[in-house]
Amino acid sequence: MPKFNFSILNDHFSKKNAFWVELIGSPATFSLESRIFHSICTGLIALACLYVPYDIYAGLYIAALSTFILGLFFSHQYYYSRFHGKAHNSTLFGLVGVLILGFNYFANSGINGSTDLIWPAYLLLVFTISPYHQHIKWLVIYLSCFLALHFLEYYYPFLVKHPFTAGKGQFIDRITAFPIPVITIYIVIKFMRRSYDKERKATEEKTIAVQTLMSIISHDMRTPLLNIQGYLELLNTSVVDPEDRLLLEKGLLKSTNNTMEMLTNLLRWSKSQMEGPSVDLVVVNLMTILQATIEMESIHALKKNISLNYQIPPALEVIADVNMLQLVVRNLISNALKFTPHGGQVTIKAEVLSDECKISISDNGKGIPLDKQENIFSIKSEPEFGTDNERGIGLGLVLCKEFIERQGGRIGFESNPGFGSHFFIFINYNERD
Repeated sequence: MPKFNFSILNDHFSKKNAFWVELIGSPATFSLESRIFHSICTGLIALACLYVPYDIYAGLYIAALSTFILGLFFSHQYYYSRFHGKAHNSTLFGLVGVLILGFNYFANSGINGSTDLIWPAYLLLVFTISPYHQHIKWLVIYLSCFLALHFLEYYYPFLVKHPFTAGKGQFIDRITAFPIPVITIYIVIKFMRRSYDKERKATEEKTIAVQTLMSIISHDMRTPLLNIQGYLELLNTSVVDPEDRLLLEKGLLKSTNNTMEMLTNLLRWSKSQMEGPSVDLVVVNLMTILQATIEMESIHALKKNISLNYQIPPALEVIADVNMLQLVVRNLISNALKFTPHGGQVTIKAEVLSDECKISISDNGKGIPLDKQENIFSIKSEPEFGTDNERGIGLGLVLCKEFIERQGGRIGFESNPGFGSHFFIFINYNERD
């Protein structure tokens, strides 16, 4: 049975997610309200592009004009909010809706037209992107305007224009107008549901993380300390043969090194959770910032007689957070060395693909078991032992994924058990003029 390649699936969803983040903005930069606003605007702009020519074709010129004005307004608000960081104006958004819908009501057959279908959906948008303390105000305003328009029509019916016939024209008007509130409600509910599910998942993972930390502190970090304590007691109570002493000290050194690596990742992960998404993106030379990391890992590679090679163009520049990128690459190289046997090979390669820089770390080690691949970037992943019985805690790849995504990049992998692994990250490439 052929092995399912999770890297293809991960890469597909990563690209899709990266495109969506580029469209609505990163959670590290924009609030939830702003991201919902951006998603709504993109949906409504797309609808406007479809409805304006169709309304003109159907002879609904007033509806076409209203849709065109709303499309321009949404485009303006979206552009300045998404690309200039200027917060959207929920008050202006709400008032424009009242004016456009009110005008459209009288110009588009009043109670016999389709405007009444759009009022609730537009009010839902206003609720979604405005502060909570404004909700009652907007509810009163929209209810009052809605009632006022209908009373005006009831007492002054000549104010209402009827641009289409009661048969075919009304049919076209309703059929074309109904998708607007439906799609709007779909976008809002889906986005809010997705945000809720994401927050719930994050809470669950943090709970698991706390349990993991307690397990590590109570067992994995306590064990080497007990070993050191036992060794010191042995030295104080009896004479240890030099050959046995050397073996004991080597074992203690390996255990201590593993514990230091665990503690380092624990502290980095805990710090990232407490400080939140703080990213400092700068243009840097990739070889310059990775040189020290590669040299440091080369020392570890020598201990296992592993050939550590790298192919990084000397002039390649990327847009990244230096500390985060160094940590990610260091963790990926460290993992490759950990799971590669003595005499193996690890290769680091960087190349430009389209407008991105791909950094890959490949090894010919033991690979990742198939049943472990699906959760490899999750806090739920179980730690594995390296080829020299090196012990991990399962947080290294969680950190890598978190830190790469905070920079607007993505991470993936390919692995064939028994033949090695290939991890890769994509970050923004700085194209020189």
